[in-house]
Amino acid sequence: MTSEDFSSSEDSSESAGARAGKSDAAFRTISEVADDLDVPQHVLRFWETKFSQVKPLKRGGGRRYYRPEDVVLLKRIRALLYTDGMTIRGVQKLLRETGAKVVSSEPVHQAPPPAQDRGDMVRLLGELSSLRDELRAALR
Repeated sequence: MTSEDFSSSEDSSESAGARAGKSDAAFRTISEVADDLDVPQHVLRFWETKFSQVKPLKRGGGRRYYRPEDVVLLKRIRALLYTDGMTIRGVQKLLRETGAKVVSSEPVHQAPPPAQDRGDMVRLLGELSSLRDELRAALR
């Protein structure tokens, strides 16, 4: 079997980040996790400096190995930052308050579908304005 045969025989239905022959419980390298999360490797190294809960094992030469629970936490952090639009400081606070294990198992909040007509948008704008006013009054 040539290397071309092997690369074309990979099952496309495999779970993201799981390479052929690697179990879901296996440790992942930084390149595998970066590919799985669709972020550059330097972003993962940066997140390690910002989120103390992210602690991959480091072997000789500083090579990182991520546990399955590290990958779950990183996916959650990515979703909070990129999908939910939270700031790094906001995610740090959330992780401190709820703990990494609780946060990593919570579902990602999905944005509501876009309003289909002008009436829905006007109604939503009114609701948002009243919420803003309530928040302002509460902060006084």
